[in-house]
Amino acid sequence: MRHKPFFRWVLALGLLLLTGSALAYSLAPDMPELRQVGLTVLSEKKDGTCSVRWTDPFDRTTRTGTYRCDPDRDPLLKPPYHDPETRTGYESGFVVAEGSGRGRLYNLGEDDAAIDRWIDVSDMLAVFGLLLITTGVIGGNVRAVGRMSGVSRGVLDRAWRLAGAAAAVEEDRARAVEAVRTAWEPLHRARVREELGTVPVTRLRDDERRRFRTKEWERAGITTVRDVLDAGEWRLGQLPGVGRRTAEKALAAARWTAEGVSADTLVRLAAGRSDPRADSLVTALRVLVEAGPEGRAAAEAATELAEAEGDGAGPRFGQTSVDLLRGPGGELDVLAAWTDFERRPEEYYAALAEATRDAHRLVA
Repeated sequence: MRHKPFFRWVLALGLLLLTGSALAYSLAPDMPELRQVGLTVLSEKKDGTCSVRWTDPFDRTTRTGTYRCDPDRDPLLKPPYHDPETRTGYESGFVVAEGSGRGRLYNLGEDDAAIDRWIDVSDMLAVFGLLLITTGVIGGNVRAVGRMSGVSRGVLDRAWRLAGAAAAVEEDRARAVEAVRTAWEPLHRARVREELGTVPVTRLRDDERRRFRTKEWERAGITTVRDVLDAGEWRLGQLPGVGRRTAEKALAAARWTAEGVSADTLVRLAAGRSDPRADSLVTALRVLVEAGPEGRAAAEAATELAEAEGDGAGPRFGQTSVDLLRGPGGELDVLAAWTDFERRPEEYYAALAEATRDAHRLVA
């Protein structure tokens, strides 16, 4: 059966009515600027219809007219009690303060009736428009849910399985990358400290690019940037001629230098060296290398399940998780990792660069 967009038409009609509401509001006459004046009530009927006299505040002439007084105001303000001598009353009113009708008496509730009618029309159109829009949105969504309920159970089950497998791959890869970073960090830190130990303290500059006076530092054994970082602010500040501010600037300069060295320093792997830290790193890297580019692609596919149905993603996710869950199991695994590294070092260094991107830290 062909789908009929009934609720779309309801929504369109609601939007049309809402547009009409805005148009009606824009067509309503503007409320004129008013000025309050005192009115002398010459006579008054029970319904509040009054004959009044007032002084035009603009040309100072005396004018008379009809006005709708408040019938419920204090009786002492009504004629003849307000002024027994002239037998008049009192009321406050408004006159137009702009345009050709300037100075004319303005009856609230009567002269603005046209404005009220346009506003009422605008409000009515807005209410019906919002009701239709709400009906169209809710009804359309209910119908969409009804159509989705026709999806086969098998397709839904497969979608859930793929989602679970994709999430597992993403989690396993994140765990493998973290293992590489954990193994890499102490090696990288040691290499950075080694490099900083070769940078003489005379290379440091303050924030104005001026050299520090380092003779007293060198006499105290602080000869390299690494020594400055190890000494810290307190020890530097105790040296002759070095105050707290100079110590702060020196330490900041040393840290800035260390950040640059940290970003430029690479960890080199070499088989045959007895270093448990390098063993941990190469075995952790082997997990990523074994998973290969397919593992990275599978992890990225976790957010692309819409294409997974016809892409064989289920088995690919499963195999990637198996590869990523392989961990070091002992000396044989270490030996196998080094052997594999010697066979394809480029892939190991590529995996290391990707895993440690943006992971360089300041060595203090």
